[in-house]
Amino acid sequence: MLKQSQIDLCGRVDFTREVPLLGRDEAFSFACAGCGDCCRGREDIVLSGFDLWRIAVRLGLAGGAGGRPPLPMRTVARAFCKASIGQVSRLPVLRLAPVRGEGNNCPFLTEDHCAIHEAEPLVCALYPLAQEITREGEVGYFLQPTRCGGQVFEAKVGDYLARYDVPAREATDVRWAQTCLALEDRVEVLEALFEPVFLRRMQQKLWQALYYQYEITQPFLPQLEKNLVWLEEELEKLSALQRRRNARFDETIEKIER
Repeated sequence: MLKQSQIDLCGRVDFTREVPLLGRDEAFSFACAGCGDCCRGREDIVLSGFDLWRIAVRLGLAGGAGGRPPLPMRTVARAFCKASIGQVSRLPVLRLAPVRGEGNNCPFLTEDHCAIHEAEPLVCALYPLAQEITREGEVGYFLQPTRCGGQVFEAKVGDYLARYDVPAREATDVRWAQTCLALEDRVEVLEALFEPVFLRRMQQKLWQALYYQYEITQPFLPQLEKNLVWLEEELEKLSALQRRRNARFDETIEKIER
């Protein structure tokens, strides 16, 4: 299980890999008792914006009887997630909020089964594998250490990924990872420039672009691309406001010193 300090980078897990990457034609093995313990006592199940969108779609929040409108993505996040800012990346981080009083279990754990199995987050679909994506978009997989007992399963990496439709979403996951890595660099620069009021506005814009400003009736990736264009425009506006504020402050100081 990952420590809280390792939960970072807007829905990705930022930690040092200590095991080799596996080729997609390589075999691996793990033991599983089918007990659901990997969903219990967890506070490290981080979500990408795509994960949140998939969960919202799975829950049937696109309306219903009576023509109810879809619930906003923010509402879904508030119901099932805990929001924070990454200690290293300074980007929004959303993770499934454990159910207090019930062993800190995943909110979607029903007895020993996942209630949203068809739309489970990527980290859950991959388990016991984990994914690594570079800035260049190269994707690698490696085996996480587990403490499970039970039946031993063997599989090739490629076959295991295909079983859970991971290849079908890989392009979206790569785009998300590259977006977060680029934004991490951008935010580092802007945090050194912005006053607190503009920092708060920037964080609000980041939450909107990455997690909340989506329609679940529309495909995710085109909306992400649209949001990133909007975000860039909003960050430029905030930067311009900060520069004007700095200029006015400098003019005031000059007048005082005369």
